[in-house]
Amino acid sequence: MNRIEAPAAVALQALVDGPGWVGIMSQWVAWKVLHLPQFLGPEGPPFWLWRRGSKAPKGLKAIAGIGYKQSSAQARVLCQRWGLPYIALEDGFLRSSSLGIEGDTPMSMVVDPIGIHYLADRPSLLENILQQPEALTEHELECAHALISLMRSTGIGKYNNAQDLPADDPLGRERPLVLVVDQTAGDYSIPGGGLCEADYVRMLDVALAEHPDADVRVRIHPDCLGGQKPSCLLAAAQARGVPLEARPVAWASLAKRAQRVYVGTSQAGLEALIQGVAVTCFGLPFYAGWGLTDDRMPIPRRQAQPSLEQLVAAAYIRYCRYVDPLTGQLTDALTVARQLARKKARDTEFAGPTTVLGVKRHKQHNIRRFFASRWGQLRFTVDSPQLVQQVAAENGRLLVWAAREPASLAERARQQGVPIWRVEDGFMRSTGLGVSNSPALSLVLDRGGIHYDAASDSDLEWLLLNTDFDDASLAEAAQLRAQIVASGTSKFNLRSGPIPPLLGQPGQARVLVVGQVEDDASALCSGGGAGCNLRLLQRVRAQLPDAWIIYKPHPDVEAGKRQGQVAPALLTGLADQVLGGVDIASLYGQVDALHTLSSTAGFEALLRGVPVVTYGTPFYAGWGLTHDHQPLPRRTRRLTLDQLVAGALMRYASYADVQQDLPCDAWHALACLSMPRPARLAEHRRVAPLLNYSRTMLGCGRPLAPSKD
Repeated sequence: MNRIEAPAAVALQALVDGPGWVGIMSQWVAWKVLHLPQFLGPEGPPFWLWRRGSKAPKGLKAIAGIGYKQSSAQARVLCQRWGLPYIALEDGFLRSSSLGIEGDTPMSMVVDPIGIHYLADRPSLLENILQQPEALTEHELECAHALISLMRSTGIGKYNNAQDLPADDPLGRERPLVLVVDQTAGDYSIPGGGLCEADYVRMLDVALAEHPDADVRVRIHPDCLGGQKPSCLLAAAQARGVPLEARPVAWASLAKRAQRVYVGTSQAGLEALIQGVAVTCFGLPFYAGWGLTDDRMPIPRRQAQPSLEQLVAAAYIRYCRYVDPLTGQLTDALTVARQLARKKARDTEFAGPTTVLGVKRHKQHNIRRFFASRWGQLRFTVDSPQLVQQVAAENGRLLVWAAREPASLAERARQQGVPIWRVEDGFMRSTGLGVSNSPALSLVLDRGGIHYDAASDSDLEWLLLNTDFDDASLAEAAQLRAQIVASGTSKFNLRSGPIPPLLGQPGQARVLVVGQVEDDASALCSGGGAGCNLRLLQRVRAQLPDAWIIYKPHPDVEAGKRQGQVAPALLTGLADQVLGGVDIASLYGQVDALHTLSSTAGFEALLRGVPVVTYGTPFYAGWGLTHDHQPLPRRTRRLTLDQLVAGALMRYASYADVQQDLPCDAWHALACLSMPRPARLAEHRRVAPLLNYSRTMLGCGRPLAPSKD
């Protein structure tokens, strides 16, 4: 049967459209699949099926279980007895950052009401999609193309718990490499794909015979590395003297080195295929039989010949369902793939020992959230004469809060060959002041210098000078900028009450002068220091004697926690209006220009089309977008506003979700910062319904569905 027959199609449509609920009989599903209500959303809410009489409970329209394994046998028996559809659930093909056996909840699941992808003796929803590849939409194919590119560039796959093979590893460089993929003995996909464990030994012997001059190795399954599960090939490989590839490294990074990969039914074959490697299938995984693999077992039922993009579109884009771990809501494959890639990239970047300086104890949680790694060690300490030597001895790095960097640290680190990475607040930081310990959603990390110090080459300056931003990046930057403006987002998002009216005469230019913390590093690097706010006001008044000058003190200064207060008596004649306790984002649309020493407010004003005059050397000056009083001869490139946004907000700044402790992108950070406070509180409490759901699923609470026979 190559298509869903008409009665089955009608039943499936009724399953989606009709009211009711989906029964769950597996405690594993109830406990381990945190977002099961989202995954099953189209079919109906899941509830624990605790009454199993001769008649189906009222409102029950299907029962879901784990695939077609023995654990779901009773659910399938009940479906036959009650005349209900059975829904097979399985892990999706982009599952999680860590292994399921380690307890990581899935970001992706398969929900199949026809069969299941790993059983070749019957059709599945996935097979039916692949039988008609021409029915896949242009959008699905575009997403598949983007996903293939992302998987090739980042090496993400179903599991993402291991680092990539080091670039200087010689594997596959001196001799052709052939990998034979092991599976766990007892895996239900083995008989489901027409094999038994003995066929894996035969597969190994065939690989050795077909590639006598190659470096043939057996890739042991990750679940078998620690002895958690038995292996199909371990004993045979050892008996034949075949080398084991048992290192805990990412599969994609190994597969890329191979000339050919042999698999029984493992999804590793699909991921190797995506990496552009030739794949031989001894069994019948769902991706075999379509003309893309070297198949040693026929399956005449599969007649179509999809392209690789069509295969990926069917399997990853249409067949699997995804939940965004940051929001807990249904999403698409690319969103989850990018999240997995961000997590892997962060963990890779901070692998090994990292020693952190200049971060107070009560702010260390921010550093951990941004820079902790599964494969690294993060240590907070204070400077000492022996510190740099200790870091050099362990081949580590120094991470220092830029404004608190000891004067001699850079030279000591240079002499010992220790890299220094500097950290500072990002440009869309928080909903509250950093000095008040508001958690940061954005920080910047700079390996060259730091963005506010024009005396050194920062990573941001290099980015802006050298990056060729493509059209897609610039379009995204334009959309991001528009959303920032529409939401009124700023660096601290203080969200003040009613805004006092801006005064002045009709036709009189209204100029906003932004105060700064006078001993802040960014002000000092721009020639600030004691009295710089007063000097700035004096310069602006001298240039614009007829303007209506509005002075906005820095909120840290207003709170009495930092230096920079200008005495009221000194403001007379300089500032026509002083606005304290006001969210600066509310002022940008009401002024004709903004004057600043080096405040991030100048960047925010640029986003809104406000003319900006700088008197110091902020990161956004010198590119032709501002009127600058200080020369910046290194900045020779003329930028568009979208190039500046793409460089500063999309490439340079880092983002991390406050609630989930996961890396995120600028869009998610913006959504969090622009969310109204009551909605944000509700979002923070979203875990409560999930806990209640788990209790109800296990019968710990009041049943949520009728249970009478």
